[in-house]
Formats: sequence, structure tokens, C-alpha cells
Amino acid sequence: VLRAHILPLTNVAFNKSGSSFITGSYDRTCKVWDTSSGEEIHTLDGHKNVVYAICFNNPYGDKIVTGSFDKTCRIWSAESGKCYNIYKGHTAEIVCVSFNPQSTSIATGSMDTTCRIWDVEKGVELSALTGHAGEIISLSFSQTGSELLTASFDHTVSLWDMRSYKRIHTLIGHKAEISSAQFNWDCSLIASGSMDGTCKLWDRASGRCIATLRGHTDEILDVGFDCTGQRVLTASADNTAMCYSASTNQLLSKFLGHEGEISKITFNPQGTLVMTASADKTARLWDPETGDCKQVLEGHTDEIFSCAFNYEGNTIITGSKDNTCRVWR
Repeated sequence: VLRAHILPLTNVAFNKSGSSFITGSYDRTCKVWDTSSGEEIHTLDGHKNVVYAICFNNPYGDKIVTGSFDKTCRIWSAESGKCYNIYKGHTAEIVCVSFNPQSTSIATGSMDTTCRIWDVEKGVELSALTGHAGEIISLSFSQTGSELLTASFDHTVSLWDMRSYKRIHTLIGHKAEISSAQFNWDCSLIASGSMDGTCKLWDRASGRCIATLRGHTDEILDVGFDCTGQRVLTASADNTAMCYSASTNQLLSKFLGHEGEISKITFNPQGTLVMTASADKTARLWDPETGDCKQVLEGHTDEIFSCAFNYEGNTIITGSKDNTCRVWR
């Protein structure tokens, strides 16, 4: 147990090797941790408000980006903890951040309804992607970095060309806010989860909706693909999670047992385990084939809202509203 922060955590993330991880917090800092020893390596201090969104520039892992409610985003050295750049331009809270795969630019999504693209080396804004009519809640680069997905509270997902910064498609069809949108591994498919209780699959090339996955009785809070793009996961406020076939759209398994909403779901990198994080203070590991619960990760004293596997899939971190994160091996 790492008594990480003096105020609740917002997010946790691993570097690619899993040797270190980061935690963001309402205490206005991001902390860098050594996974094996549990020692704090750095405190990234400088934001004037909640540090909400954090990520490493994987696979390299030498830089960290933090997005804050102070409307700025900062880039830091993972080695020294030094702040390289402060990016100013958003007019409201930043809630999601991502490096492109080449680690040359950063995307930030904000409550100001824009997504901004920043140059990592030069520290300048490259573009402001405008067109959404609500908060941007989730960002996802394609594998080559040539395209970017933005998911918004305006009920739509947009696909952007990262060369021209023009919008390629707007994915319209959900009846409520989007909570999450992801590419599959070859970026032929996009999955979107919505507060309307459905997950939609979209053809990336045409922007058409090719399936609507139903079955949940409340908001979908997270979606994800496995590493091959064959299976889609959904996590819901109805306390259940589901796994569907991306090709046949059949329900493959249902994960039952949580006693509170499930805010996060992810496959391990090998695709052999599913992890869920819930408001019932537990994270659980499931067999994606059968839906059986393999393990309950107990110990947190408040809801868990963030969880991650390392690249090998043998270490897990969970972040909780109890102000701690836990490392499980």
C-alpha cells in the first residue's frame, strides 16, 4: 500500500516496462514511483489545481505529461522530475491527455470543448481542434499516430487527421454523453461507450455505425478492445461488465459479482484476463472465456476508479478514493 497523496488520487499509469508508475491527485501533484520497491522517486510539483490526467510517452517512458484543472498541461522528465514545458491555451479544465506514438506531440482534451495538439520539443501549440459542443472526455491516437479520436459530452465521437488537423468523420448515433472511445489494434474499428447504456462499433474508413451492443441497464462507463481487436469489453454503472465478439457482436461472457458501479475495464496485454475496478472498493480479475471471477483484490477502503496492468501482465496497480494506490503481484 502506497500512501500516495494527502488528497484523493485521480489516475494511475505504468511506463511500458512496468518499472515505474505515476499517480495524479487532487493535491495538485503527480508522483513517480518505483514499482518493485514502492519508493517515491519524484513529486512533480507546479500545477495550481487538481492534476487530473497523466501519461507516460510509452514505449519510451522518459517523459510524463500532466493535465490539470488549472487549464495547463506540463511535460516532465521521468528521470529527473524536471518540468520541460508548460502549455497554456485551454480556457477550462484539462481532463484527458495523450502522447502520439512517436512522442513528438501531445493531445489534450478539455471542458472548453476543444482538443489541442502541442509540439513536445518546441513547446508550442500546433492546432486547436474545434467542433465539439461539449466537454472532451477521452482521447485515443491511432497506432501510427496519423489519426486521433475525441469523445465528447455532446453525444458524438470525432475522428481527426493529424496531418491537416481536419475532421474526417463525426460518429453520430448515441443518445447521451460518451464516456470512452477506442480504436482496435489495426484501427479498422472504433468502439464508443455512452451514458445511453449502449456500446457502438464503427467502421473507421466510412464512419458508419456497424453494430450497437446492448445488454446493460445503466450507463456504460468504459470500453476497450483486446490486443487483437477481436473482443470488446464494456463496464457499466449497472454493476456488471460484458465481453462481446467484435466480428459477430455476440455476447461472449458476462462478469457478475461487483456490488457497485464499474468505472474501468481492461484486458491484460496477453488477452487472457480481464480486470475491473469498482465503487465497491474492489478490483476483480475475470476469465474472459467463461466470465468466472478468478480473484478479488481487496484492501482499499473506498471506491477504486483506476487500474492498470504492466506490459508483462504480472503486476497491477489500483488507485482509490482512499488516497492510496496498491501494487499487486
